[in-house]
Amino acid sequence: MAWLAQEVIRRKRDGKVLDDADIRRFVNGITDLSISEGQAAAFAMAVLLKGLNVEERVALATAMRDSGQVLRWNLPGPVVDKHSTGGIGDLVSLVLAPLLAACGCYVPMISGRGLGHTGGTLDKLDSIPGYDSQPSMARLREVVEHVGCAIIGQTHDLAPADKRLYAIRDVTGTVESIDLIVTSILSKKLAAGLDALLIDVKVGNGAFMAAPDDAAALARSVVAVANGSGVRTRALITDMSQPLARSAGNALEVEEAIALLRGEVRSPRLWQVTLALAEQALVCAGLARDLEQAREQLLEAWHSGAALQRFAHMVQALGGPGDLVQQPHRHLPQAPLVIPVPAPQAGIVQCIDTRAIGLAVVALGGGRRTPQDRIDPAVGLSQLCFPGEAVAARQPLARVHAQDLAQAERAVAAVQAAYRIASAPVEAPALFAGVCLEPA
Repeated sequence: MAWLAQEVIRRKRDGKVLDDADIRRFVNGITDLSISEGQAAAFAMAVLLKGLNVEERVALATAMRDSGQVLRWNLPGPVVDKHSTGGIGDLVSLVLAPLLAACGCYVPMISGRGLGHTGGTLDKLDSIPGYDSQPSMARLREVVEHVGCAIIGQTHDLAPADKRLYAIRDVTGTVESIDLIVTSILSKKLAAGLDALLIDVKVGNGAFMAAPDDAAALARSVVAVANGSGVRTRALITDMSQPLARSAGNALEVEEAIALLRGEVRSPRLWQVTLALAEQALVCAGLARDLEQAREQLLEAWHSGAALQRFAHMVQALGGPGDLVQQPHRHLPQAPLVIPVPAPQAGIVQCIDTRAIGLAVVALGGGRRTPQDRIDPAVGLSQLCFPGEAVAARQPLARVHAQDLAQAERAVAAVQAAYRIASAPVEAPALFAGVCLEPA
């Protein structure tokens, strides 16, 4: 009997367990385009509704890993990476990679584009003029070896099956599947030839995993599957009930990342998450005996300017301007119109509908509605107020960066609707909700 993709879809739709061979053949079909976009979408929906067991997750992750080239390294230090499940103002990768490189790690960071309402690291870097986010494997190896870090996107050689399925998930309501998140993350990371991996699982109203139980399940699954595949992996569960940075939008977030690397902490929560992930990475990679020693190394790399220098060298090595960190406003695209979002009343910011903030950026053109959409790197939001901060009536809650007045006015209304202001003081939600360590 001929093998049929629709039979695999049907079996998963009916809640049956798929064997390794069927999963591998389906992934091969995604890679060589013999599986249609509709079939891939139906498969993703069936997985979302019926789930995969651990063995199926491992099979899907390794099949997508093997759909392209798998890197092997011969470097004098550990090969380390980090992945976030996505959020608003989550520019951690832009700071973390050069920090780790300055502490002796080698970081070939394979990043993705935005999904749904969340921003993607690759979209942020694409706002840098000349930056080649899709270099050849030879160039990737050269930059990692000489600079210590290279943040790039999936090339055609690395996990191409995941690249196609990732784009389809973005527009078919299947982003939230824990099974597909885990296998997507790990297909790229396993293909990158890592020694250690850190996962930042976001939880809260701006995260795909809004419920704590779902976030914990995702963290446990990633750690179990990755360690079972030979990569030492830890996961932190961090809060995404408010934007992590003061900005949301691609070029705006790059500018804030540069400011942080230069020593300007606009968002203490952003810096705390970055340090916590970096500490775990150094311990997991064997470069620090404990978190305290790791923090000492990281702060030295930050204060000395070594991490900033690594970022500058990475940008230049991948085709970007050599003076970006000295003159970011000269090179990063800027929207022609910047207007404030006036607070409708005086009081204290109680909470933020963080997902609505992300959708406002998408509506400005800073994200995609379909895989074919082009992103406007200049638009977005800056100077976002955080919960617990006092505002006067008409004081800006944020600033909108837009291409025209009609677009800006819609964003102003959306941001105002996303904020709740009252007179009572409020305590910000806990930043860290849990940690999952690799097995002893």
